[in-house]
Amino acid sequence: MIEAEVHLSLHNFLRSQAGFPSWPHHLTMARLVARALRLGRSALIQVGAVCGYQGRYRTSFVASALMWHGPVIIVAPEIVQQRLLQVEIPRLQQWLPANKPIRTGDTWPGSEFQGLLLTTPEAWLRGQLNDRDRFPHGIPTIIDGVDDLEDWVRHQLTQSIQPHDWDQLMLACPSQAEAIRSARVQLTHELFQHPANPYECYLISQPEAEILSHLYSVLESANIPDVWKQFWQQFQSFNENLSPSSPLLWATIARRQGLFSLHYAPIELAEILSPIWQRQPVVLIGSALESETEAPLFCQRLGLDDLTCLKFSSDSQAEAIQLYVPYKLPLPNTPEFQAAFIHKVRTLVCLSATSPGLTVVLVGDVPLKSQVGAILASEFGSRVQVEKTCLDENGILVSGWEFWREHQTVLPAPQLLIIATLPLPSLENPLVAGRVAHYKRSHQDWFRLFLLPAALNELQRAIAPVRENQGIVALLDSRVVNRSYGAQILAALSPLARINYLDPSLFSNTSEENSA
Repeated sequence: MIEAEVHLSLHNFLRSQAGFPSWPHHLTMARLVARALRLGRSALIQVGAVCGYQGRYRTSFVASALMWHGPVIIVAPEIVQQRLLQVEIPRLQQWLPANKPIRTGDTWPGSEFQGLLLTTPEAWLRGQLNDRDRFPHGIPTIIDGVDDLEDWVRHQLTQSIQPHDWDQLMLACPSQAEAIRSARVQLTHELFQHPANPYECYLISQPEAEILSHLYSVLESANIPDVWKQFWQQFQSFNENLSPSSPLLWATIARRQGLFSLHYAPIELAEILSPIWQRQPVVLIGSALESETEAPLFCQRLGLDDLTCLKFSSDSQAEAIQLYVPYKLPLPNTPEFQAAFIHKVRTLVCLSATSPGLTVVLVGDVPLKSQVGAILASEFGSRVQVEKTCLDENGILVSGWEFWREHQTVLPAPQLLIIATLPLPSLENPLVAGRVAHYKRSHQDWFRLFLLPAALNELQRAIAPVRENQGIVALLDSRVVNRSYGAQILAALSPLARINYLDPSLFSNTSEENSA
């Protein structure tokens, strides 16, 4: 069977590679992927945050894909594809009894092709959701990095009305041009009354919905462009407030230009995605989706059913972090928090000043991030950079969560990671607020089902680089010790050693261990 062949070949390959990054689960994962290919049964694999960050697991699924006798699709971002094409695949091809053709592209090469196709999540989802001729049904598909799958899908399903679409609408309906122009002016006025937020986007309010409703009544019998027909279909559903299928409708504004765009996307994805998983067997690979092996919340949101699930445990000795959580820091939503947080950051940076290595300060709040960067730069000079990748060896990076997630693989592993607050999605973000409102309408626990799982996943991925050198994580959010869900946060951060005090010896010990 393919499982035995893959096991033997990969085992011999691993033994031959002196200095190959060790991971104890290569053979288990390769067998499971091979089994999924042979049986045509979908699987969900959680490899762990550290392994996900390092990418070691990719050797396993690439070996199975190369040795499988039939065609396979690997869905991965372009940066991962380059790693596969330049490192993983050539290295394995020298050892494995396989001679499979390799292609990259956004469509299937043709009915005769029996090789391995690498494609991006955007291209694959576009083919599954909009243009089904791109990829034939029944071809086993491996999707790497599914921690971001929900965002990929929602981005693909988001449709927009851009400023130039209003001009096209007036050209298509010259007799209603004055009504269209008036509605656009009214919407601009209403939208720019919203107070500024870091996201520069806002859920459509009732007055704005009424302006759009009036415009729709004027244009109902007109022959309008397709982009507007699709928008009105979604707007009707939104206006009727049908909780199961009502879309998320919001506007983004460009204040300097005085322009706005309208956007809509579905809130519920399960019903849309469920048919896709029936078309071909899929192997979904993520880092740390949930604490449970079956990842029930993830599967429910994405319409996944009948999966073989596997979750690999971490190496508790090699991946332990030192975690500092102060007990008496003010809560993040209090006026006293900002000053106390900045004082604690300065203390931590000063104590660690003599130990080599990168220090990262993660701040989700945009104004606070800029303030922290300015204060630290005034004291520590050019060592401090705000969301830049060109850093000194002993640099201090002040960053938001998104920037850190996107660039952590190209930066050195930090010896100190300071986290301002838990990465709970902000209700100031209208897209988050809209999804929370949907959970409330459905009488569901929006915190347990949405905010907390998102925070746990983000947190585990953020600290993964620190585990490489058993560094220090300072989590300066006292909700970890004052709220009932704090135990779940600490469990997600395990393995760890708690630190209840701060002194310079902590960092000198870390420095000595790293140099040893």
